[in-house]
Amino acid sequence: SLLQLKLWNKYRVSNIPSLIFIDASTGKVVCRNGLLVIRDDPEGLEFPWGPKPFSEVVAGPLLRYNGQTLDSNALEGSYVGVYFSAHWCPPCRSLTRVLVESYRKIKEAGQKFEILFVSADRSEDSFKQYFSEMPWVAVPYADEARRSRLNRLYGIQGIPTLIVLDSKGDVITRQGRVEVLNDIECHEFPWHPKPVLELTDTNAVQLNEGPCLVLFVDSEDDGESDAAKQLIQPIAEKIIAKYKAKEEEA
Repeated sequence: SLLQLKLWNKYRVSNIPSLIFIDASTGKVVCRNGLLVIRDDPEGLEFPWGPKPFSEVVAGPLLRYNGQTLDSNALEGSYVGVYFSAHWCPPCRSLTRVLVESYRKIKEAGQKFEILFVSADRSEDSFKQYFSEMPWVAVPYADEARRSRLNRLYGIQGIPTLIVLDSKGDVITRQGRVEVLNDIECHEFPWHPKPVLELTDTNAVQLNEGPCLVLFVDSEDDGESDAAKQLIQPIAEKIIAKYKAKEEEA
């Protein structure tokens, strides 16, 4: 029915089963990843499962690639890429290779940037092997509860996923993977979402995230593409501003 379709679109459900908790008085999403919640908290001790700040969820020791540990509060004041990935997943491995270069470029440009690896590997050994290729920090593999809480916090439905946070721990973009692949030189870092994008193989995944307007133009004539952008840019900006005012995702 139309109502069902509206609900699927509103909550950007891409696979089932999916369980989403909502605050009935405001209509706001409290938790997007209810299935993980009831698995992790069967007694309901953490009810109402509202979003916690990143700094609270990540709190504890982190591993450095050289085997040393550091405290998670060392991330404060930096941009952070929260990287959900696993060695058994081929798209993850290919993204990691690109990400290592991006990380170096961003650091060399003088930006305060750290990446936090949240593993979905199937064993401690494969985690260690995969992490040895990474020049950043990770949640210890043995700390399954913290890894699961981070998955819950961002409603992770598939890997690889790279969530980019600002220095206060707020989400800049959930589409870090697309951004990194589209911006090899990292000129656009920290990748604030653009109101209008040129549709490419890598960012087409966003068509599954919610309602989209796709405008087809004659690519032979570059002027036409720019004119089209100028036409829809102000409309897109207005829509984004409207949702921002309501503290919702556009």
